[in-house]
Amino acid sequence: MKTPKFVRENLLLKITSLNALSISVRLCVSMFIQRILAEMVGEAGIAKIGQLRNITQILTSISSLGIFSGVVKYIAQYKEDEKQLQKLFSTSFVFILIGSFTTATFLLLASRQVSHYLFSTAEYAYLIKLMAVVVPFIAIQQIFNAVVNGLSKYKKFALIDLVGYLVSSALTIFFLFQYSIDGVLIAIAVTPVIQLLILLFIFIKTLKEYIHFSELSFKIPFAKDLLTFSLMSFFSIVLFNYVEIGIRSMLIRKISEIDAGIWTAMLNISKNYMVFSNALFSLYVLPKFAGIHKIRDFKKELYSIYTTLLPLFGLGMIIIYFARNLLIQLVYPDFIGLAPLFKWQLMADFVKLASIILAHQFLAKKNGKKLYFFRDCLFSFIFRFSLFSN
Repeated sequence: MKTPKFVRENLLLKITSLNALSISVRLCVSMFIQRILAEMVGEAGIAKIGQLRNITQILTSISSLGIFSGVVKYIAQYKEDEKQLQKLFSTSFVFILIGSFTTATFLLLASRQVSHYLFSTAEYAYLIKLMAVVVPFIAIQQIFNAVVNGLSKYKKFALIDLVGYLVSSALTIFFLFQYSIDGVLIAIAVTPVIQLLILLFIFIKTLKEYIHFSELSFKIPFAKDLLTFSLMSFFSIVLFNYVEIGIRSMLIRKISEIDAGIWTAMLNISKNYMVFSNALFSLYVLPKFAGIHKIRDFKKELYSIYTTLLPLFGLGMIIIYFARNLLIQLVYPDFIGLAPLFKWQLMADFVKLASIILAHQFLAKKNGKKLYFFRDCLFSFIFRFSLFSN
């Protein structure tokens, strides 16, 4: 089937349609996996999986000192400047060395305490130690993934993302039937290793073109610029995931593990459709904004994004809302109390999407960092204390 001309001539729509195929496959596979998990591990198991996924996201940021968005920005900005790129990659690998070593050491030494914080038991200390071993792979995968995004290699990104997701999903199902909830948690812990191997298999030639590994040094000329992104990553990734862990723990403690599992199920559905926007913003919006230097051009691009993307996302969310009962029956059939959460989650996600577009302008420009910090602090505060007040 030939792509319509108006899509081929609009890069934003072209990337959107390409990622739509990849994300559609992911959604179908995810629904299948979530259905099996819901039936075999129940709400309590879903809550545990949610805790581990949150800590994995925190480790993804801390292990690379949160420089993913910074690397994307500067690759998009200096992709024709070999000397600047080598300085960028040298700084990046010093950062991930520091972040990985510090994080892995902490996890090994405090495995029992972290396990108790996440799962209210020290039983999963072995899992935390496994995460410590995986941490360097997480950091390296983040940097290489930033290269894919910074170069806007959206076709390669779609392939890497899809293959990585399918392989890790197959591993999750296999471990689920072999070792139940423990197997699922182990599969989630080692997923970054699988994703890195697949990225290298598909993208290694391009990586070698831009990263001259033999010329990397321990100098950090981009340290000041990238440290700003480290702070933003703390606010946008570490803080949000920490808040989610705190809310889930509060639900378990004050209500029940079942209710925590239902809340986590709603987040899982939200994150599945939000994956599409996150990929699109990293591949298109951030690199595009990084190359815009005139306010007139920025306004024009912002108008194009808002009039192209938001109506599509809005329509999709309306469809999800009216199909919520069918979706629950397909994915979480025994999760009573899930349906009323859809309205609030979808409205919040739509507002979040609109703000994320502007947030990527803050990421792309040095003068927008304070506004970015304020935005994430405000969202985290509202997210956490709106639940505590009820």
